[in-house]
Amino acid sequence: MDINLKGKNALVCGSTAGIGNAIANELAEMGANVILLARNKEKLSKCMAKLTKTESQEHSYLVADFSKIDTVRKAVASIKKPINILINNTGGPPAGAITAATITEFTAALEMHLLCNHVLVQGVQKGMIKSGYGRIINIISTSVKQPLNGLGVSNTVRGAVANWSKTMANELGVYGITVNNVLPGATATERLSGIVANNAKKTGKSESEVLKGMEAQVPMNRIAQPKEVAAAAAFLASPAASYINGINLPVDGGRTGCL
Repeated sequence: MDINLKGKNALVCGSTAGIGNAIANELAEMGANVILLARNKEKLSKCMAKLTKTESQEHSYLVADFSKIDTVRKAVASIKKPINILINNTGGPPAGAITAATITEFTAALEMHLLCNHVLVQGVQKGMIKSGYGRIINIISTSVKQPLNGLGVSNTVRGAVANWSKTMANELGVYGITVNNVLPGATATERLSGIVANNAKKTGKSESEVLKGMEAQVPMNRIAQPKEVAAAAAFLASPAASYINGINLPVDGGRTGCL
């Protein structure tokens, strides 16, 4: 099975922590030249230094803030080489009931998750077409298939991104570019820690109790590690996944209750 990414250029967003960082490391191990993109220059530099690197690999980073779309637009415009693999990934919107959500929360989330993704795709698609290799992978959430309680804004925006992605897959497939979504379940990241802390505060339970309750909802009775989600994204980025297009792939230990 061909999963070699030697000579391929990958742009990985939100790549200084959690799932994004795990994906960047996985792609580097498979031979790709990785461009990290996030908002903290110091963290970017440290993460880049830890990437697997052979003599033929070149890694770099770009600074951009997904809450400021112009910085994302400028960052992608500054890239001089064709991008073959784009990993769209950024931290999720704050938790909360949808009935309490403000218009500002919706518009901010849409800009960070949908509009920034769109700007990035428009910035790299010509290079993918010209190079003859394109993989666009969006890290979303299992809420695309089954909305999660207490994540009203996130559920709404994730659904929009999934439909945007499917439409993009239909349009770009003719060029051999695939567009797919990875849907992580509960994964051991800083975001999960924040959700656990918030739930503990609301319910009066300890964080340990809340976490055990979340684990109990998963048939495998545990939370995912970022590397496990990264492996799915890395496969979709590989030559071996050339005929997989327009799908939502849950990586959730079987928690999602629908097919």
